[in-house]
Amino acid sequence: MPSKAGPRLPQQPELQVKLVEMGRISAPFGIKGWVKIQPYVPGGEQSLKNYGTWYVTRESGWRETRVEGTEVHGDHLVARLEGCSDRDAAALLRGAVIAVPREAFPAAAQGEYYWADLIGLRVSNRAGQNFGVVTSMMETGANEVMAVRLDESERLIPFIQSVIRRVDVAAGEIEVDWELDY
Repeated sequence: MPSKAGPRLPQQPELQVKLVEMGRISAPFGIKGWVKIQPYVPGGEQSLKNYGTWYVTRESGWRETRVEGTEVHGDHLVARLEGCSDRDAAALLRGAVIAVPREAFPAAAQGEYYWADLIGLRVSNRAGQNFGVVTSMMETGANEVMAVRLDESERLIPFIQSVIRRVDVAAGEIEVDWELDY
């Protein structure tokens, strides 16, 4: 059961929009205010190019920022952000996290899910046994895996068609063919 890879969700209590972290600014690029972006997911440099506005944060909270230009350089994206006109301004953004509104994502294909939409869903098996909630998703190379936490225990459950029986994002539930003693 394929899903669309997605990064972790940031905490944004002051915003009314759900943001999804997509990468971070790793360094200045050149002398004209461009910054180098390290995407959090493979292919993230291409998807970030699709958004004309990013939310950027450091310690002071999220700030909506217009993207004035982007270019792909290898596995990195370089970008010019509004108000960042020289290398010194770009250096001040080093380490800043970049996010985009979840509502700006294109619709997922039937049977596919953005990881950001799976985080926080309750997981139970066919017998109604509660496993907890999805806290993160990861790619292992062989398949995708959900990290599910209940109290202090965490279990890893493969996100594959033979295990995932039903995903209902609207109801906040995932049903799995998995036992508590696995």
